[in-house]
Amino acid sequence: MTEAAYIRSGRNTIIHKVRKLDLLLVNDIEHPVVKITQNGVIEHNGEVPRNRREAKDAYCEVVNISSPDVFGEPKTLLFVQCLNGKEYKVDYSKVGTPLFVRVHQQSFF
Repeated sequence: MTEAAYIRSGRNTIIHKVRKLDLLLVNDIEHPVVKITQNGVIEHNGEVPRNRREAKDAYCEVVNISSPDVFGEPKTLLFVQCLNGKEYKVDYSKVGTPLFVRVHQQSFF
């Protein structure tokens, strides 16, 4: 089995760790999909791969954060640490506003 492209930290933090792969975070059916790249976090408007083969071909990994393997429940607030040294705050209660995805902390290497 291959190693995951992310690490869970605490109750609501995802750490992106593989530069070659993007992460597609699926929270719940009514929430938008969030894409984590090496450069930051954005709302994903494209199609979500249906299986691992399609995800591998698209250089991404689909992470269902409400599955028992990850957090076990849908999240309203999620923190994402990216490879660019920034931590983003994803607030699903503010979908459709500029506060949905924003920089929470920034560290300098």
